[in-house]
Amino acid sequence: MTSNAAGELGGNGVRPLLMAVDDDPLVLTAVERDLRARYGDVYQVAGADSGAAALEVLAEAEQRRIPVAAIVADQRMPAMTGVELLGQVKDKVPDVKTVLLTAYADTDAAIAAINSVQLDFYVMKPWDPPEEKLYPLLDDLLEDWMAGYRPPFRGTRLVGDRWSAESHRLRDFLARNQVPFQWLDVERSEEAQQVLAEAPAGSVLPLVVLPGGEIMAGPSNVDVAEAIGLHTTPDAEFFDLIVVGGGPGGLAAAVYGASEGLSTALIEREAPGGQAGLS
Repeated sequence: MTSNAAGELGGNGVRPLLMAVDDDPLVLTAVERDLRARYGDVYQVAGADSGAAALEVLAEAEQRRIPVAAIVADQRMPAMTGVELLGQVKDKVPDVKTVLLTAYADTDAAIAAINSVQLDFYVMKPWDPPEEKLYPLLDDLLEDWMAGYRPPFRGTRLVGDRWSAESHRLRDFLARNQVPFQWLDVERSEEAQQVLAEAPAGSVLPLVVLPGGEIMAGPSNVDVAEAIGLHTTPDAEFFDLIVVGGGPGGLAAAVYGASEGLSTALIEREAPGGQAGLS
């Protein structure tokens, strides 16, 4: 993946990103090949042909909430050296693991980078065979990174004010319908502030962020129900039995009716089960 393919990120968004950066197309292809052969089952491997292109891919990954595990970058690149790139990356993603590909003449720069940009390791070119010169150190770095990795929440997120009645309405609605969600307090959560920055101008709280990234501002229960796939309209035109009210009694009647072979519809304004549903 080069800079013009950053949009391919996230095809399997739960996999962390492992990135290669080199301005030489042949070297970049070789690094990507070796990384994908060893780590492709666990990580999604991406490549960039310059420091600027790499930063674009990282910005795309941040926007899509894709964690970045490690970057392998060449030192001798025009406009931005590998050390300069990895320094900027460390500022943006402090826990990322960084590896510098370097020639013998650049060894001093690589050693200095260990202190100046917290470089994790450097590898002398050529790195063949990778089983001896590349994989062992990357295995250790990735194992260390994975030990502290906490996968980001991928379900529905609710951003609001903890004192807001509208926020409590949506929290209650999602909880009663047993929809997994993450509550983000706008006064306490940095992630909530990030969502606010990404929301359309003039959006009012609460905000519902769907798993696909769509942001709904101040939605009704029906809007949220339709967005997350709950049934809001009947699947058939005619029913043998219609039960209005989904409390314990209504729910029991609907279950018994269906068990007797009747085409049954249960109509409930919030969530089936009533108090029993919360118990």
